[in-house]
Amino acid sequence: MSLRKVNLVSEEYYHIYNRGNSKQKIFHDNEDYSRFVSLLYACNSINNFRAGTLAKGESLYDFEREKRIVSVGTYCLMPNHFHILVTQIEENGISKFLQKVCTAYSMYYNKKYKRVGGLFEGKFKSEHANNDQYLKYLFSYIHLNPIKLIQKNWKEVGIKNKKEALEYLQNYKYSSYLDYLDIKRIQNSILDIKDFPEYFLDKKSFQKEIFEWLNYNN
Repeated sequence: MSLRKVNLVSEEYYHIYNRGNSKQKIFHDNEDYSRFVSLLYACNSINNFRAGTLAKGESLYDFEREKRIVSVGTYCLMPNHFHILVTQIEENGISKFLQKVCTAYSMYYNKKYKRVGGLFEGKFKSEHANNDQYLKYLFSYIHLNPIKLIQKNWKEVGIKNKKEALEYLQNYKYSSYLDYLDIKRIQNSILDIKDFPEYFLDKKSFQKEIFEWLNYNN
């Protein structure tokens, strides 16, 4: 097994991402997105998650996790890739977490779409957020990803319609954006915001940061 370019150590912050093999789509419908999102909760545990351990009618959020192995700060799913901002609680926690999530999702995906083989493009990629400025930027970068789905070149030429962009983000269910707006939903339980710097004391400060990035090119 080859060594990682970046060593993952505890009490540090990492931007984790990966995409489908040959850039293929890995999320096709609401069920796919929701499955992966719920695995971010169920697989963050010293216990090994098995779908068969849930009783009829229970969801993945009913899984008894006990001790977590990572803290998740933000996440965002796109049609052919995902982004997660994490810090690990136990040694090798990030690697264990991503192995659990990606294995569980690949099994679900291959069964649903009647396929075999690897779903993801090798090992997940990681970037060490080794300074405060970059770490704070990641909260905006990850959450702003979905805008590419309505305007691919917005970073280069600026947002054409800011109102439309904000409305799109507020209706995009497959990221932690809504959690930072204090929207009450079961996905709130995925995040462990207390384990990250308090950049945003309330939703207004978070919205202000997002709006500033939307205006960046203008």
